[in-house]
Amino acid sequence: MIQSMTGFGKASLQLPTKKITVEVKSLNSKGLDLNVRMPSVYREMELGLRTQISTKLERGKIDFAIYIESTAEQTSTKVNVPVVKNYIAQLREVYADADETELMKMAVRMPDTLKTEREEIDENDWEQIQIIIDEALQNILSFRKDEGESLEKEFNLRIGNIRQYMNDALALDPERVQAIKDRLQTAISELQVNVDENRFEQELIYYLEKLDITEEKVRLTNHLDYFLETIKGTEANGRKLGFITQEMGREINTMGSKSNHAQMQKLVVMMKDELEKIKEQVLNVL
Repeated sequence: MIQSMTGFGKASLQLPTKKITVEVKSLNSKGLDLNVRMPSVYREMELGLRTQISTKLERGKIDFAIYIESTAEQTSTKVNVPVVKNYIAQLREVYADADETELMKMAVRMPDTLKTEREEIDENDWEQIQIIIDEALQNILSFRKDEGESLEKEFNLRIGNIRQYMNDALALDPERVQAIKDRLQTAISELQVNVDENRFEQELIYYLEKLDITEEKVRLTNHLDYFLETIKGTEANGRKLGFITQEMGREINTMGSKSNHAQMQKLVVMMKDELEKIKEQVLNVL
């Protein structure tokens, strides 16, 4: 089954002093474009995390983020008391008449008056965070699978349309051949020259063989079948489907150049339109 590169996954965890939320979303991309945002306290785990994400999601423009919301009454940010006192002492020398409140207001605006104590990774916390990371990744995989099912329905519809337009074009072939014969006969009559009927038939057969689209029909049919076979297989991937659509396009273009019939050319244009819609959606396939 095919999977889409578009997806979203989320999971959260409540720890004693904080709430952890993991979010991951992805869009289509030619390769893996991974952006990781996480608190600095967990930065040393980023390398392993990147490997884990790339193994699971393989391809796409991926944004991964870990958010921390503190739920504790205490904070790791504290007033740097010695620095503040030093600032007040210096300001008192400049503003001798200012009261203590005003000096305090000025002092706390100065650099380094607040200090944040660096947190260390709690191994137990990280083990629990790892669980919700796995959960978020599983959620986005489920999302991608659901999107893949929608893509498969779209592909089946478009492939069916191309097949129908191709058959409609082939149904016009006797009419097209007769029109070519009549046009050549009329041209010869207007020239008012004697023509060897056997030679004329031979030349006509040669001309019609050059305009015959039977081989294109056979190859296009094979490509349509192979496309449907691929999206149902275990090795379905966007790159492979892209190559198949290129081959389909070649056969449709050749049909158009050989058709030499107005209604048949209209059907070829409709086939091209369906193929373009397929190509747009193939870009979203993993």
